[in-house]
Amino acid sequence: MTILHVAGRLSFPRGAVVVRPRFRPGFPGALDDLHASFERCRRRGPVMVAGEGLGAGIAAALLLRLRDEGAALPRCAVLVSALLDLAMDAPSLLLNQSADPEFDAAALRASVAAYAGNVPLGDPRISALHANLHGLPPLLLLAAGTDPLLDDSLAFAARAARSGVAVDLCVSPDAGGLRLATRAAMASVGGQVTAPAALRARIRSHSMPSS
Repeated sequence: MTILHVAGRLSFPRGAVVVRPRFRPGFPGALDDLHASFERCRRRGPVMVAGEGLGAGIAAALLLRLRDEGAALPRCAVLVSALLDLAMDAPSLLLNQSADPEFDAAALRASVAAYAGNVPLGDPRISALHANLHGLPPLLLLAAGTDPLLDDSLAFAARAARSGVAVDLCVSPDAGGLRLATRAAMASVGGQVTAPAALRARIRSHSMPSS
């Protein structure tokens, strides 16, 4: 179950609307399209940004672009099993690949290549792990101990915290625990988009394993 399915099931009883923007496949077109979609949503009310995998990495890139422009930021962001360094050379990719039968490294690398195009994979515009992270909105990163992308979440959370960002990192034991944590997190923040200061306290109120 993806974060989109979780958000869709939880949003309507809480009066929220889930928006899945359409965007071009490559950078910078994809980011331009997401930026335009975010601005349309923001004009209608408070916004929370969420993403999973490469989508979480692109969501993080959107946060950085909005910050650099001095634009209004989302109230918070939820990044699930996030790919935040498109070079994909973190140790957890090798150590945990066999632990997650649903993870397809080759397919993910193909998606990364299509998105990055001729942009170097370490460019902070597409690999948020290499960017200056100051001034971002409150962040919740969710991962599993068996997640091949675990190291990206660990490193990003540490760098964000050092940059003064309000960040929570919740690491579940396995993929099943990650699904439960994602559901709990979305239920917690989905109805609290207008209260970013309460994000961390509300997440901790759920029984999710924490790093």
